[in-house]
Amino acid sequence: IETAYDLTQGQPWLVNALAKEIVEKMVKDRSIAITKEHILTAKEILITRQDTHLDSLAERLREPRIKAIIEPMLAGLELGDIPNDDIQFVIDLGLCKMHPYGGLTIANPIYREVLPRVLTVTPMASLPMIAPTWLTSAGELNIDALLTAFLKFWRQHGEPLLGSTGYHEIAPHIVLMAFLHRVVNGGGVLEREYAIGSDRMDLCLQYKDVILGIELK
Repeated sequence: IETAYDLTQGQPWLVNALAKEIVEKMVKDRSIAITKEHILTAKEILITRQDTHLDSLAERLREPRIKAIIEPMLAGLELGDIPNDDIQFVIDLGLCKMHPYGGLTIANPIYREVLPRVLTVTPMASLPMIAPTWLTSAGELNIDALLTAFLKFWRQHGEPLLGSTGYHEIAPHIVLMAFLHRVVNGGGVLEREYAIGSDRMDLCLQYKDVILGIELK
């Protein structure tokens, strides 16, 4: 229950969606105890599947008054001169909340993961065919080969792909995340951390036993 609350912060649709995924699909046998791992797996399924509720966030992100708030948050920058009504608007939508210790934050960890992920959908759809040269013959991630592959990809396709997102200030971040999603589609996980005033976005790519931390500024 604690894990479910931490992930959803009590958002009703998310709570119900997690519960439905677990009890109706993952753990149908009522004699089996639901564990933290079940909750985390259900969270990933919801994020990946992007049901109607989560998918609608993508449309919201196109609205100029929301973009003006979310874009600097993703980049870790200060908000700047944002009208009070616009801040209240994203709070009323349930997209953001005021942190008890100060500052505007994304409302819950699931939304915090979904927002940058939905922004990568169009860039990912625009990616060319990329051979997984970053994998060894044993299927392990080779970080040096990954860096080489990304630099080659960026030189050939980076600049045109910057135009595939309306979030121009963080377009390089989004293109990199799109590329890394192509990498983790083979069996890895990409996590993100960002906050107002942090001046960066932190990425953590995990592929089997290899963990790679990336700081974007």
